[in-house]
This record gives sequence, C-alpha cells and structure tokens, in this order.
Amino acid sequence: MNSVESIRQKIITSLGQALASLQQDGTINVDDLPLAELEVPREKQHGDFATNIAMTMAKKARMNPRQLAQKIVDRFDRTGTWVQDIQIAGPGFINFALDHRWLYPVLVHVQAEDHAYGTSDAGQGKRVQVEFVSANPTGLLHMGNARGAALGDTLANLLRAAGFDVQKEFYINDAGNQIENFAKSLEARYLELLGHDVIFPEEGYHGHDIIETMQGLIARDGDRYVQMETAERRAALVAYGLQEKIGAIRQTLANFGVEYDVWFSEKTLHESGAIQETLETLRTNGYVDENEGAQWFKATAFGEEKDEVLVRSNGIPTYFAADIAYHKNKFDRGFDWVINIWGADHHGHVARMKNAVQAVGYPPEDLDVILMQLVRLFKGGEIVRMSKRTGQYITLEELMEEVGKDAARFFFVMRGADSHLDFDLDLAKSQSAENPVYYVQYAHARICSILRTAQDAGAAVPRVASAPASMPSSCGLTGCGSCDVSGTSLTSLLKAAPAAPDNIDLTVLTHPSELALLRKIADLPDEVARAAMQMEPHRMARYAQDLAALFHAFYTHCRVLNDDPALQQARLLVVDDTRIVLRNVLHWLGLTAPERM
Repeated sequence: MNSVESIRQKIITSLGQALASLQQDGTINVDDLPLAELEVPREKQHGDFATNIAMTMAKKARMNPRQLAQKIVDRFDRTGTWVQDIQIAGPGFINFALDHRWLYPVLVHVQAEDHAYGTSDAGQGKRVQVEFVSANPTGLLHMGNARGAALGDTLANLLRAAGFDVQKEFYINDAGNQIENFAKSLEARYLELLGHDVIFPEEGYHGHDIIETMQGLIARDGDRYVQMETAERRAALVAYGLQEKIGAIRQTLANFGVEYDVWFSEKTLHESGAIQETLETLRTNGYVDENEGAQWFKATAFGEEKDEVLVRSNGIPTYFAADIAYHKNKFDRGFDWVINIWGADHHGHVARMKNAVQAVGYPPEDLDVILMQLVRLFKGGEIVRMSKRTGQYITLEELMEEVGKDAARFFFVMRGADSHLDFDLDLAKSQSAENPVYYVQYAHARICSILRTAQDAGAAVPRVASAPASMPSSCGLTGCGSCDVSGTSLTSLLKAAPAAPDNIDLTVLTHPSELALLRKIADLPDEVARAAMQMEPHRMARYAQDLAALFHAFYTHCRVLNDDPALQQARLLVVDDTRIVLRNVLHWLGLTAPERM
C-alpha cells in the first residue's frame, strides 16, 4: 500500500473508531455506521484530507452537523495517523492537516523503487482487455483514430502499472458491406489505371490512397486480373488491399508508439461458426424473435424502444450479430473487464451492446465503453479541414510529420475523452511554456542538467542503482525503447560516489515549495491507480503538468547547489526523485523523457 493510501486508511479507521465510541455510549443513536470517505481538498488551506461524514450522518444522528463533527473530533485518536491539526469548516466538514514529516520516507521509497515507483497491485491481477482504434482497413488513420490510439494505449499502460493483467486488441473489420465497397473501389481504380472506362461506384472509397494501392499492385502483377471473372478479381484485389492497408495501419500505430497484443479478424467469426453459435445462445436464452423472415434481438426485453435485426431475411447476419459474437468471444476468453473506446457517434450502440452481453450470459457491468468526442485541428487560428494526401481528412501520419509523436500523444490525452478537443498545431510545435508537452519535457531535461552540473561540481548525487536499458514489466511499457542509456548517459554519470538516500538528513526540507513538490511525488501511486480504475488517462497528463510546475517553483525558491552540505544533499535527492517520477509518467503516457533540449 502506498504512503498516501496508508495514511488515508489509518484516518478512516480512527474516524470509524470515534463513531463506534459515540454509538456505544449512546451519544448518537444510529444502528449502522457508515464508512467515512476522505478526499483531498482543492484548496491547500483546507488541509491534506477532508471528510463530510458529520454532514451525511447528521440527520440520522438527529444532531447539528457541526455539533456532530466536534464530537467526532473529540473522540478521534491521532496515534499513527500523522494528523497534526484538525479543523471543522463550513457546514460540518472535518479537515485534517498532516505533519509534513510523513513525506520524508517517500523520498527514499522513490529511489528504492525507481522505475517501479507509482505502480501498485490495486488491480490484483484482474484480466482486462482494452480494444481501441479498430479502424476499417479501407483507408488511412484519421484524427479520431489517433485520439483513440493515444487514449487506449495510455490507459492500457496505466492499467498494467496499477496491477491489472492487460491485453490490447485491434478488431479488424474485414467482413461485411465496407469490404464489399472496398472491393468495388479497388476494382474501379485498378481498371481505370489500366486504361479502361469504368464508372466509379457511388458508395466507394474516394481517397487517393486507393489509387496508390492499385498502383502498387499493377507494379507487381500488371494486368493479370483484368480477364478474371468479377467475383474472382475482386477477391484477389481485396486480399492485396487488406494486406497492404492493415500493414500500413500496423506501421503507423507502431510509429505512434502503439503495439497490440492481438489483431482479431471479424472474418474469423463468420468462418468459425461463432456467429451462429452466438445466435443459438441468444435463442436458447429467449432473446431471439423471428418476424418477416428475419431474426431479431429482443432489445425491448431490456426496455429499449425497438428490437434489432440479427439476421436479415436473405440469411445474412448483420454487423450487430457479429459484434455480439465478438463480445461473447471476449468474455469466453476469460477477461474479467472489457473496455472499448469508440467514437461519440456510437453512443446509441452502448446500451444495445450491454444488453447483448447480458443476453449471452455475462454481467453487463463488466463491459465499459469510453466514448470520445471529435477533434478539430487549428493552424494559424483557423480550422484545418483538408489533407494534402487524401483530399478529405488529415491522417495520423501527416500529424506526426507536422508536430511529432510526443506532442500528438500528449495533446490527445490532455482532455477527458468526453470533451471536444481543439488541437492547435502551432502550439504543439512551439518551444515555450505555453506548450504543455514542451513544458513537461523541459522540466525533465532541466533536472538532468542540474544533476550533471552537480556531478561536475563534485557533489554526491543520491542514487541507489543504474537504470536498465528498457523498462521492466512492472512499468507497463516493456521494450518501449525510450530509456536511452547509450553512450555517456545521465545514469552512468550519477553512479560515481552516490550518497545513500537513507543517510541524508531530510528534516532540513521545510520550505513550502519543497513540501508541495514532495506531496505531489507522494501522490503518484494513488494517481496512477485512480486514473486506471476510473479510465481517465487525462489525469496523468494533468499530473505531469502539475509536477513540472511545482518543480519549476521549487527551483525558483530553493537553491539546490549551496553552501550547506546537508541541505544540498537533501535537495539533490528531491531533484532526482522528481526526475524519476517525471520519467515514469512520461513513459506511461508513451512519451520520451529527454535529458537535453
């Protein structure tokens, strides 16, 4: 259990004991005592923790909230809680201020845990699948896909860091109407390029990338498919087109820092009989109706306004039927928690899918769907609408060429998925404090510069071990390649004459800027666990910005290299701990942690 959570639980226990004492002597006449909840106040002057337990219990206790709060405070045992002061505020809030000395052991823990600092066992090994992007393999990745990629990959990293067993999955929509239209589009472009007069299908894909795909095929195979029957030709063109498009999607996502554990083909659901098996399960469970030659999912049994078609009158299963089979497959594979990231335009599908999950025999609450809002690109203060390559939409590749992977990923996770995102290209490229990703990465580079300067000056910089060349499995980003220790790295410089952190006098750290920074460092394990379990990766982007701001304030007010050896050692430890924390957070966000900028 991390330090913050340990103290939180001790305070909650003492609150429970105080309430039990009041109950036992008849001061309050309440049968069932609620468990107190603690939260961190937004305003620093309100202490480190606060509870509204007196306000929520006042009615049952038949007592004024402030009066009840005072009685709770009078019975509160501070032993082992680090509570230094207790104040009753407003209508009955109880605010707890801690003795700042509780922060000192955290500095040693950070050094000892290093890459693993911030991780926890909150997830207790629970198996989680995160499915995201899952773009149709008929074109290039666009802004919506890009935001989903950043959100999904970061969430998966945080879930793994919080102790979950995580699998990242891409669902390949390689069956159905979109593939038929893809085939028609490829065929039309193929024949056009070979000089044939054809009418391009109205429902076809008009992007220039379709032309490029067929140019590649012609360069390889020439006109060998022209004389084939239509069905055979389309099958050959689709096989080539899908292989190329899926390969391009894989490569683009890899360049964006996203690697999947599983690429699941929709086509396999049709070929394996999984859809028919799922229909039989639904029928056995009483959720299939037959009407006008079609088979319908009884959505009205779950309170929906109308039933949904599963199999058309021509015998062809709908996309909804395949989607149910896919989700049944997910739970059949043993996942305890399934998370999908969809575009906001799929909001009407969420309830249907939860109902379907229940209909095939699994708890609907084990499926969560994150809906993400639209992205608007701005450049020069105006909306960017057209892509130079596709003529329709800006691709992820074009965005990375414009601003780089790190800026793109950070901007996409800065806001909650349910918020519209205005992506300012000029801001993302700027090297200024207004650019959040530059601000955070500059803080890490500045720290590395301070530590190099200290090392050059002969200061004993606290270190307990050198960093590995890649993150260990506990960090959630195995083999990411971002931990660069090649050549003369910072880590190798700091190995000389290290000062043992547990031998440093930390009581000299008393400045408000120091204590604020230490508290933020102490909060990391709790922040990671909450961001993971509440599916809010944007919390970590905000944490990184807050930590960078607190470090800059600390550096402004607290001279690190000074004439007081004890103070210098303690502050160097704070600086190096901040480096460790920033580096870990940047890795979970999928960003590099530069040593120089």
